[in-house]
Amino acid sequence: MSVHDSLIKIYNNQDAGYWVLIDPDKLPVEKIPGFMDQLIKGEIDAILIGGSLILNSEFEYFVGEVKKHSDRIPVILFPGSVHQVTPKADALLFLSVISGRQAHHLIGNQVLAAPLVYRCGIETIATAYMLIDSGRQTAAQFMSGSMPLPRNKPDLAVAHALAAQYLGFKLIYLEGGSGADLSVPEEIISAVRKTVDIPIIVGGGIISPEVAAAKVAAGATFIVTGNVLEKTDDADLIHKFSSAVHSRHS
Repeated sequence: MSVHDSLIKIYNNQDAGYWVLIDPDKLPVEKIPGFMDQLIKGEIDAILIGGSLILNSEFEYFVGEVKKHSDRIPVILFPGSVHQVTPKADALLFLSVISGRQAHHLIGNQVLAAPLVYRCGIETIATAYMLIDSGRQTAAQFMSGSMPLPRNKPDLAVAHALAAQYLGFKLIYLEGGSGADLSVPEEIISAVRKTVDIPIIVGGGIISPEVAAAKVAAGATFIVTGNVLEKTDDADLIHKFSSAVHSRHS
């Protein structure tokens, strides 16, 4: 079964999944085995690897080490640039920043990356990436040069999501940005969920299991956390997030 098919199976069963985003610049290679053990025990559903700006010169090696310890959890690339592509992962979110109007992030980077992705032979999942205003400028907003969609205009988010579906994107990623002050509003998630028929990923600013549960209740298919796990001493936080997300049918 492809990674995309496994994601669709979760969506069709009306379940929700919990993903953890790993930034290679923030997790030393020697700590990968211990962190992966926490993720496996926490019963997460997928691992994302990537960042807006990767300074780690051994990106491919890093991904390989994560994959080596990932057990059966799919490892999915979440590339911030064309340099974050490697066959070591199971799949790649082939992103287009549809909330912005920068041609380079709509199609330019994708054209540059396409030959490399083809040579890697990695599974691609076409993903419409939508930045939502989070109360301050995030790295994703700065690096993409994109103005985020306003928090109080769910109709704009719906229009963009519909365009993504009609263009054939397989996933929609509603993103507040790494370390966002404010997460994506439930009103936007709910409005998009009521309108489109493809899975919705929600990330950025999800600082507690309770917030994650609220996003799922609003209609999110997959919840992503990353920054919050880097700032805690709570060894059980991953499992708490996982339980909150998976509790839809418990």
